[in-house]
Amino acid sequence: MSDPPSAELRALAASAWSFRWRVECDAEVRFEALAARLDALSAPAPLAALARRASADERRHAAHCARIAAELGARLPARPPPPSPVAPPGLAEEDAVTYELVAACCVAESVSVAVLTRLLGVAGDPSLRAVLRELATDEVTHARLGWAHLAVAAARRRSAFLGPHLPAMLRGSIDDDLFDAVTPERESSALLALGVLPHAEKRALFVGALEDVIFPGLDGAGVDTGDGRAWLAGVRAAPAG
Repeated sequence: MSDPPSAELRALAASAWSFRWRVECDAEVRFEALAARLDALSAPAPLAALARRASADERRHAAHCARIAAELGARLPARPPPPSPVAPPGLAEEDAVTYELVAACCVAESVSVAVLTRLLGVAGDPSLRAVLRELATDEVTHARLGWAHLAVAAARRRSAFLGPHLPAMLRGSIDDDLFDAVTPERESSALLALGVLPHAEKRALFVGALEDVIFPGLDGAGVDTGDGRAWLAGVRAAPAG
């Protein structure tokens, strides 16, 4: 029988689940707003419906994350502040919505699916496993929303503009220290039992999702991924901070 996780590892896991709670709360608000914006643009009705469903999903996810964070000792506020805009200023509304859906779904949700799938494969606690399975199942649907919208944008010849924006989009999707060296505790495999990836594995899954899923999908939708691939090569080659 393995030893229980240390107080330091529990604190790291509590911080990670607290961060997930904030992300899920932000996503709930963002998807609800995107649904209204899709309606205003007369986008295909199924896309707005998927965005509203995603908002409801994220509300459930936030409740799960808050409970797990609290069980690990975290104290959360009643509600995080509203999320900031993601799309850069100056884009036409149609393109701004495309940017937000690609960032939230094609990038963030695709990476999340990879992370949750990995965690689901090693989770032993039945309660944690059930949460991870629910989140992973829903995140697959959320990723599909982004790819479906991007296909519509590509058919309208409104996808190529994303290429030069990919470095900023990708930077905004990761922790500032994802490509840095971290403390040994953050690399502990014991974090897996708490539903948290060791840092190096989190980085590897992000890179794998980009190279295997996200970049090929964007290429297929008429987005030149050269700038995004160059950004990835640069951060991987930079000395660890």
